[in-house]
Amino acid sequence: MIDMIIEQRRRQLGGGMEVGRVLPFARRRMVGPFIFFDHMGPLDLAPGMDTNVDVRPHPHIGLSTVTYLFSGEVMHRDSLGYEQAIRPQEVNWMTAGSGITHSERFEHARVHGDHLHGIQAWVALPTEFEEIAPSFSHHAGLDLPQWDAAGVAGQLIAGSAYGLTAGTATHSPLFYAHLDMAAGATAEIPGGYEERALYIASGAVEVGGTRHESGRMLILTPVASQVHALEPSRVMVLGGDTIGKRFIYWNFVSSSRDRLAQAAEDWKAGRMKLPDADDKEFIPLPNDPFPTK
Repeated sequence: MIDMIIEQRRRQLGGGMEVGRVLPFARRRMVGPFIFFDHMGPLDLAPGMDTNVDVRPHPHIGLSTVTYLFSGEVMHRDSLGYEQAIRPQEVNWMTAGSGITHSERFEHARVHGDHLHGIQAWVALPTEFEEIAPSFSHHAGLDLPQWDAAGVAGQLIAGSAYGLTAGTATHSPLFYAHLDMAAGATAEIPGGYEERALYIASGAVEVGGTRHESGRMLILTPVASQVHALEPSRVMVLGGDTIGKRFIYWNFVSSSRDRLAQAAEDWKAGRMKLPDADDKEFIPLPNDPFPTK
């Protein structure tokens, strides 16, 4: 039932911010179109904290980013002019396409303090959509269908699953959902997709008779159909159809290495517009090609 287990690797992003990186992994780069998966927090942010914790303006191409919070608040600003706070059970879906820049700042926490906990994922775009015009959308309420039955409170974040479809505009067949499971509850794992995985954000679950703790992604075989909570657990289920090989360099994703090199040169040369409301600083291109934030 389990093809591979990926343990999160703790990564320092600077300013005291630490994440658990899951994808990409050396032996498993993607799950369907999902090419990046970071577990943010849980982290307590004190009032008056330094701005070094913020994620300064940085660029993307060839992907959609999806930020989903269990707790806390993050302020998004981008080069299209959008300024939108993201809060729990809401979704900021940003499609970079041919290129976009954005920042993610903890302004609410700086004034009030906060408890940050959530997931940031990247969804690679199919080849025919890699260079589409960038776009941004915010989703809440009816856009993100919810259900509550037999000890499982679920929310569909993107795509189609459980007989439901989310309002987020995706470009390939996929699903992404959040399950809050009571101890002893059992949830179905969506089928009908080429690749699937689940990530245990908190708690402990059983799949195929084996216990698995938080911080672990389970890459599933086609026969896996259920997850059972051994204690109160927060589980993300995700997957989709494959879209082909993708290369990744820093915050750039593409089917072409040459396109990655061009994006890097564009950023170094200042040819990518910064957010109007946040254009005084930015993250320089790093020497390390491994993706960071």
